[in-house]
Amino acid sequence: MKFTRFFVFCFLTFVLVITLASCQFNSNNKSGVDIVVASKGFTEQDILSELLAQQIETTTNLQVDRRRFTSALVTHSALIAGKIDAYIEYTGVAFTSILKQKVINDPKVLYEKLKQGYAQQFDLEVMKPLGFENTFAMIIRGEDAKRYNLQTLSQAAKYTPQWRGGFGYEFVEREDGFTGLAKTYNFRFAKPPRLMELGLIYRALLQKQVDMINGNSTDGRIARLGLVVLKDDKQYFPPYEAAPIVRQATLKKYPEVRKAIAQLSGRITADEMRRLNYLVEGELQDIKDVVRQFRKSKGLASFKDNISNSVIRKHSSCL
Repeated sequence: MKFTRFFVFCFLTFVLVITLASCQFNSNNKSGVDIVVASKGFTEQDILSELLAQQIETTTNLQVDRRRFTSALVTHSALIAGKIDAYIEYTGVAFTSILKQKVINDPKVLYEKLKQGYAQQFDLEVMKPLGFENTFAMIIRGEDAKRYNLQTLSQAAKYTPQWRGGFGYEFVEREDGFTGLAKTYNFRFAKPPRLMELGLIYRALLQKQVDMINGNSTDGRIARLGLVVLKDDKQYFPPYEAAPIVRQATLKKYPEVRKAIAQLSGRITADEMRRLNYLVEGELQDIKDVVRQFRKSKGLASFKDNISNSVIRKHSSCL
């Protein structure tokens, strides 16, 4: 009896040691990651990055990692350096900020030139857009729009000497950003624009620390906070269609990635993107859950989305 108990004790101890060692190995082993997708560091980008990741994970046998950066230039640099494999970029951003080309207002012409330029210069593929455009939005408080009867940027120009602008760092530095906008509309603010993190910019507007900010047209907070987007009546901003950018080397190594991402083409409207943003920012829902439900609503879910809870618990036990 004592021998049996001793044998059982030794066996269980052996199993425990092997299990812990396996968990430790898996947690430190990065070689299991096949694809790395990235976000440029704000809510919509986090959602789109997760959409890419889930789409690849559930339609292929590849393991996907997520990374988060802070700007288009940093994310692009990581992409061409091979530190990441894919991310969602906006065509106007890529064309003016990365390729350093002048604005083209025709979205089809811009896309073809962008696709060609990225392939030739960076060995990157610009895949077909997701279906929505996220252009810059110049935003003011609803009360100011009503008080001055403002609908367009041209109308707002006469009030800028009394206002202070609050803009993101990237917007101030970009070719298609603040400098060109100010020249086009003859904006003359009382003080130099206040440079701000995008996460704080709406709060500053509501607290009247600034009077005009740059945002995104698909931002769910605009309507929720009673803000107004001024119309770009001189069509200063270029098209900003959301499109996946992928390393050609990655597509060559994993052809199934092309098919997986191609299924997302034209599947998201601006209203749908606005709602996804609101679910995360307004209702504080988990991004992974929001993306999972969206994919299901679009018929993009696969058998991997239905993995059993027992398997999930098995992997969670290693955490």
